Amino acid sequence: MRMSCSCLIWATIALAGLGIACGQKPTPSPQTGATNSTAATSSLSAAASATRKEYVTDPSLNNMNAAEFIVPAKWHLQATLAQGGNCITTPFLVFRGTSPDGLAFFEQMPGLGWVWGTGQAPNPNQSDCLPLKQAMGAQDFLKYISATLQVEYLADERLPADTLAAARKSETDVAALYAPQYAAMHITPPKTTRELARATVRYRNGTFVMRGRLDTAINCSETQRRIPTMRGEPQTITEDRCTAFVDFSAAPESQYQATVNMLDARNIGPTMLPAWQQAWLDRSRQQTAQAIDRMNTTFAEQREAGGRQFAHDQGVRQQMHEEFLSTMQRGTDMSMNRAAQVANSNHTIASDWVDYSLNQQTVRDPNTGQINKVSSANSYTWTDNSGKTSFQTNDPNANPNGTLQGNWTRRQQVHGDGTIK
Repeated sequence: MRMSCSCLIWATIALAGLGIACGQKPTPSPQTGATNSTAATSSLSAAASATRKEYVTDPSLNNMNAAEFIVPAKWHLQATLAQGGNCITTPFLVFRGTSPDGLAFFEQMPGLGWVWGTGQAPNPNQSDCLPLKQAMGAQDFLKYISATLQVEYLADERLPADTLAAARKSETDVAALYAPQYAAMHITPPKTTRELARATVRYRNGTFVMRGRLDTAINCSETQRRIPTMRGEPQTITEDRCTAFVDFSAAPESQYQATVNMLDARNIGPTMLPAWQQAWLDRSRQQTAQAIDRMNTTFAEQREAGGRQFAHDQGVRQQMHEEFLSTMQRGTDMSMNRAAQVANSNHTIASDWVDYSLNQQTVRDPNTGQINKVSSANSYTWTDNSGKTSFQTNDPNANPNGTLQGNWTRRQQVHGDGTIK
């Protein structure tokens, strides 16, 4: 699978909000000793023999296609373009792809960001920022994330050489591309860093032992500028910003290596579309006070759509921040030990985060145990005995039995991975 599209954030940080880049596909991971049955490998190869394309739209740009997604033909994809905030200033993708049986998946979680500085402090009211005041190593970040997700951290995993080389090249290319623009404006270019890390984890989903792969990209920038003071002497202030994105892929332990090899080999994942990138950049440049005064009704409606999505995304970030900071306060070692114990029961947090971002909820048939993803717009979901016909309502007293044809069952709301709340 392609590395996280968080690299689009990397370029944006480097260019102070002026650009977007996309990622590189890593080579398949080396065999790590996970068991691969011939049947599992053959089944996955057959399932991945074809792919299809889907598109993710941007509601704030009149539902323009923003990203093209390559998906295994029989897998299910759910994706949204989350709106940026104060810490992560550009939109980013949140997505989940699941195998036909629902056990294997790949997903990108909502991003996390933090900002700090010297001199004139950054705005302290940036509620979508983690309250961290320093950079964090990518591998350490994954250890905190694994504890937050309540999965057992098995080992650091070495990244393929071409993935690391691509990260270094992107850093050099971005700096070279925009150096003339900074020079023309007499602005010192920001100092930027990009660090990647990977780890293997394990947890339990019902009776299945699951093995997973966590990938992260942490991008940081440091900007210095001089501002006038009352004394007439300019003051140098420094602002540091970091963002972190996490991709999570998992499958039953016996199918894990075949699954990640298939995802890597088929180049599964998103590509941000150049036309959307240009439209987003053009709009960003136009959003001055004068442009806002001339805003027409259509553009106002488009901004309103983006604003609703932004308010929703703020709720996701707040939940993630609280859980991540709780993990940090407990300490890495203690949290990882606790997560290893919890992982032997069930893993829920990551799936709940992605559900929330996608405006979904997970429901379960109390008779068969079958789980489905449905809209979160309504509180109650009913399905008939075929399992193929359903409807939702907010009326707790509604009951289609005796009114609609067939036998109907009200689904139970459960965590994103199917476990009982």
